[in-house]
Amino acid sequence: MLRSRNVIEGSERAPHRSLFYAAGYSPEELKRPIIGIVNAANEVIPGHVHLDFISYAAKRGVMYAGGTPIEFPVIGICDGIAMGHEGMKSPLPSREIIADSIELMAKAHQFDGLVLITNCDKIIPGMLMAAARLNLPSVIVSGGPMLSSIYKGESVDLSTVFEWVGRFKKGEITEEELESLAMVACPGCGSCAGMFTANTMNCLSEGLGMAIPGNGTVPAAYDGMRKRIAFKAGVRVVEMVKSGIKARDIMTEKAFENAIVLDLALGGSTNSVLHLPAIAYEAGVDLPLSKFDELSRKTPTLCKLSPASKQHLEDLNRAGGIPAVLKELSKLNLLHLDAMTVMGVPLGEVIKSAEVLDRNVIKSVENPYSPRGGIAILWGNLAPDGAVVKESAVRKEMLYHVGKARVFNSEEEAVEAIYGGKIKEGDVVIIRYEGPAGGPGMREMLVPTSAIAGMGLDGSVALITDGRFSGASRGAVIGHVSPEAQRGGPIAIVEDGDEIEIDIPNRRLTLRVPDEEIKRRLARWTPPPPKYKSGYLARYAKLVSSANRGAILLSE
Repeated sequence: MLRSRNVIEGSERAPHRSLFYAAGYSPEELKRPIIGIVNAANEVIPGHVHLDFISYAAKRGVMYAGGTPIEFPVIGICDGIAMGHEGMKSPLPSREIIADSIELMAKAHQFDGLVLITNCDKIIPGMLMAAARLNLPSVIVSGGPMLSSIYKGESVDLSTVFEWVGRFKKGEITEEELESLAMVACPGCGSCAGMFTANTMNCLSEGLGMAIPGNGTVPAAYDGMRKRIAFKAGVRVVEMVKSGIKARDIMTEKAFENAIVLDLALGGSTNSVLHLPAIAYEAGVDLPLSKFDELSRKTPTLCKLSPASKQHLEDLNRAGGIPAVLKELSKLNLLHLDAMTVMGVPLGEVIKSAEVLDRNVIKSVENPYSPRGGIAILWGNLAPDGAVVKESAVRKEMLYHVGKARVFNSEEEAVEAIYGGKIKEGDVVIIRYEGPAGGPGMREMLVPTSAIAGMGLDGSVALITDGRFSGASRGAVIGHVSPEAQRGGPIAIVEDGDEIEIDIPNRRLTLRVPDEEIKRRLARWTPPPPKYKSGYLARYAKLVSSANRGAILLSE
């Protein structure tokens, strides 16, 4: 029986039907499967300003397949606008609110299925978490990536603007040139053009089996193609309701391994190491940090998109998109091709006819950019529970680095020092108390990483933090250090001048201080008071887990 019958059928539900009639629904519409259309459209995020037309197309698909669509909204935060100030404490915590609000709406109104319309950073994983938690027939639909732009003959995107701030601070460009770049770098709607967090997660939704092919790469500007993807999603969710395919039938351990392999081949954002475990937790799947490292050692890097190169999502789409990348990976038997997808067939069937159309964008498994994956997990006495680095975006000369620590207890302090010329070649910048609990909210460090690059130091300076990074960050930047400083991790007791060894090929992150000295410092350490004493962020800081567990909220 359809779940929606619980609020529609029988004499006792006459008052409920009356409320549906008041909203304009007919008796005929209420006899069909009721599909919740979760629309994250708003007028703040460039990736979301156009989602109403995506929603309209999805609703047409639902109606065509014999369902009744009912739309409701969720919040969405633009990470780029929130970046570099107090606002960046809010995006990661918003992931939980998105998941919780969808859960409450779907349970209260007993929807039979969900079309989840999203595009940007935390909204995608929040929606996938809700789908896994509710275990309803569900399909993810994105609004598509933004096109890149050209400025003075150079391919540019949002990350270029962040890095040019550093060039301005050095006096290399004028304020007028910086503003001219800002005016053209983001030419229109869509999720920012590189393999940043939003596009990583939209691509991984395909690898996970939760999205229609093309979801991750068809540009937002290709509105006809995007509408067809949304229409197909609406059709498929009704068919899933009828055939009984639910979210957890798709989001299995095999599916998560497929998504990780795809992520590693793409050189995706390190934030995937935060979001995939959180989604898996909701699906009842154990996804330890070690799984990423295990798969990274045998997965080649096949793509290098911005910020690792001047190629963008539109190039990947032209080269065959995610199906082509998956087809190439299947040659190494790295994928579970029997994993179910929202298409109603296994992954192997979805990618059967895919082909690589441009080897400059998607390398062959015989001639990859790297024989290992784009993300590496580091361990050591500075990160006993692990840390994360985007190896594919690190210069070769920085894969192994030893330097003196320059310690800062906030992002703002570090940025001031970088722009003030106080960071020298060879330094290792430590930014702590920015973890899930300490921040709270685990701010992205795009401003300091862009400052290091813009000041010309990305070939000689490393950055280590218990915070995280935007997918637009590049360089020897290591995040998610666990345990975090606020919870007494060793990063809390690093002192200026301590020697830090970074060994990415051997997956080591070492504080070169004697064990006895580390023990003495930890014994003297006391946690600083929480930064928020009321409101949502205060509650979040008390309940949030470590980054190595996905920064999920724990009830105990």
